[in-house]
Amino acid sequence: MRIRRIVSDIKSEQLEESGRFYTQVIGLEQVMDLGWIVCFASPSNPTAQLQVISKDESASVRPDVSIEVEDVEAVHASAVGFGAEIVHPLSDEPWGVRRFFVRDPNGAVINVMQHLE
Repeated sequence: MRIRRIVSDIKSEQLEESGRFYTQVIGLEQVMDLGWIVCFASPSNPTAQLQVISKDESASVRPDVSIEVEDVEAVHASAVGFGAEIVHPLSDEPWGVRRFFVRDPNGAVINVMQHLE
Protein backbone atom coordinates (compact mmCIF):
# COMPACT_ATOMS: atom_id res chain seq x y z
CA MET A 1 0.00 0.00 0.00
CA ARG A 2 1.44 3.33 -1.04
CA ILE A 3 1.16 6.25 1.39
CA ARG A 4 1.06 9.67 -0.28
CA ARG A 5 1.18 11.88 2.85
CA ILE A 6 0.35 12.01 6.54
CA VAL A 7 -1.21 15.17 7.99
CA SER A 8 -1.86 16.11 11.62
CA ASP A 9 -5.43 17.27 12.29
CA ILE A 10 -5.44 19.87 15.06
CA LYS A 11 -8.83 20.29 16.71
CA SER A 12 -9.73 23.95 17.10
CA GLU A 13 -12.63 26.33 17.52
CA GLN A 14 -10.42 29.25 16.41
CA LEU A 15 -9.81 28.73 12.69
CA GLU A 16 -9.10 32.38 11.85
CA GLU A 17 -6.63 32.85 14.71
CA SER A 18 -4.99 29.53 13.85
CA GLY A 19 -4.69 30.66 10.23
CA ARG A 20 -2.89 33.83 11.21
CA PHE A 21 -0.58 31.87 13.54
CA TYR A 22 0.42 29.21 11.02
CA THR A 23 0.93 31.69 8.17
CA GLN A 24 2.43 34.69 10.00
CA VAL A 25 4.42 32.94 12.76
CA ILE A 26 5.30 29.53 11.30
CA GLY A 27 5.47 30.59 7.64
CA LEU A 28 3.09 28.01 6.15
CA GLU A 29 0.78 28.79 3.24
CA GLN A 30 -2.96 28.20 3.38
CA VAL A 31 -3.73 25.70 0.60
CA MET A 32 -7.36 24.78 1.39
CA ASP A 33 -10.26 26.28 3.34
CA LEU A 34 -13.62 24.52 3.45
CA GLY A 35 -14.92 26.70 6.29
CA TRP A 36 -14.67 23.90 8.86
CA ILE A 37 -11.19 22.63 7.98
CA VAL A 38 -8.18 24.62 6.84
CA CYS A 39 -5.02 23.06 5.42
CA PHE A 40 -1.57 24.65 5.56
CA ALA A 41 1.55 23.55 3.68
CA SER A 42 5.24 24.36 3.64
CA PRO A 43 6.17 26.61 0.69
CA SER A 44 9.34 24.57 0.14
CA ASN A 45 7.81 21.09 0.64
CA PRO A 46 4.11 20.93 -0.28
CA THR A 47 3.63 17.50 1.31
CA ALA A 48 4.65 18.90 4.73
CA GLN A 49 1.17 19.89 5.91
CA LEU A 50 -1.13 20.26 8.88
CA GLN A 51 -4.84 20.85 9.14
CA VAL A 52 -6.91 22.76 11.67
CA ILE A 53 -10.43 21.37 12.04
CA SER A 54 -13.43 22.72 13.96
CA LYS A 55 -15.80 19.86 13.10
CA ASP A 56 -16.19 17.24 10.43
CA GLU A 57 -18.77 18.00 7.77
CA SER A 58 -20.08 14.43 7.43
CA ALA A 59 -18.76 12.43 10.41
CA SER A 60 -19.75 12.51 14.07
CA VAL A 61 -16.10 12.65 15.26
CA ARG A 62 -13.07 14.72 14.29
CA PRO A 63 -10.01 12.79 13.17
CA ASP A 64 -6.63 13.09 14.87
CA VAL A 65 -4.58 12.30 11.76
CA SER A 66 -5.30 12.12 8.03
CA ILE A 67 -3.41 9.65 5.86
CA GLU A 68 -3.69 9.94 2.09
CA VAL A 69 -3.24 6.59 0.39
CA GLU A 70 -3.11 5.39 -3.19
CA ASP A 71 -5.89 2.77 -2.72
CA VAL A 72 -8.35 3.58 0.08
CA GLU A 73 -10.47 0.52 -0.62
CA ALA A 74 -7.49 -1.80 -0.09
CA VAL A 75 -6.66 -0.11 3.22
CA HIS A 76 -10.31 -0.32 4.27
CA ALA A 77 -10.35 -4.06 3.52
CA SER A 78 -7.13 -4.44 5.50
CA ALA A 79 -8.60 -2.55 8.48
CA VAL A 80 -11.76 -4.68 8.43
CA GLY A 81 -9.68 -7.86 8.13
CA PHE A 82 -7.57 -6.73 11.08
CA GLY A 83 -10.71 -6.27 13.16
CA ALA A 84 -10.16 -2.54 13.66
CA GLU A 85 -13.11 -0.36 14.63
CA ILE A 86 -14.44 1.57 11.64
CA VAL A 87 -15.63 4.88 13.09
CA HIS A 88 -16.94 6.42 9.83
CA PRO A 89 -17.86 4.27 6.82
CA LEU A 90 -16.14 4.29 3.45
CA SER A 91 -17.74 7.31 1.73
CA ASP A 92 -17.35 9.56 -1.29
CA GLU A 93 -17.39 13.14 -0.03
CA PRO A 94 -18.58 16.19 -2.01
CA TRP A 95 -15.16 17.88 -1.64
CA GLY A 96 -13.54 15.22 -3.82
CA VAL A 97 -12.23 12.47 -1.55
CA ARG A 98 -13.15 8.87 -0.76
CA ARG A 99 -12.44 8.13 2.89
CA PHE A 100 -13.17 6.23 6.07
CA PHE A 101 -12.21 6.68 9.72
CA VAL A 102 -10.62 3.88 11.73
CA ARG A 103 -9.66 3.85 15.42
CA ASP A 104 -6.06 2.80 16.09
CA PRO A 105 -5.09 0.68 19.14
CA ASN A 106 -4.35 3.90 21.09
CA GLY A 107 -7.83 5.31 20.52
CA ALA A 108 -6.77 7.85 17.88
CA VAL A 109 -9.19 8.37 15.00
CA ILE A 110 -7.43 8.05 11.65
CA ASN A 111 -8.96 9.58 8.50
CA VAL A 112 -7.77 7.33 5.66
CA MET A 113 -8.48 9.04 2.37
CA GLN A 114 -7.83 9.12 -1.37
CA HIS A 115 -8.49 12.00 -3.75
CA LEU A 116 -11.06 11.16 -6.40
CA GLU A 117 -10.03 11.71 -10.01
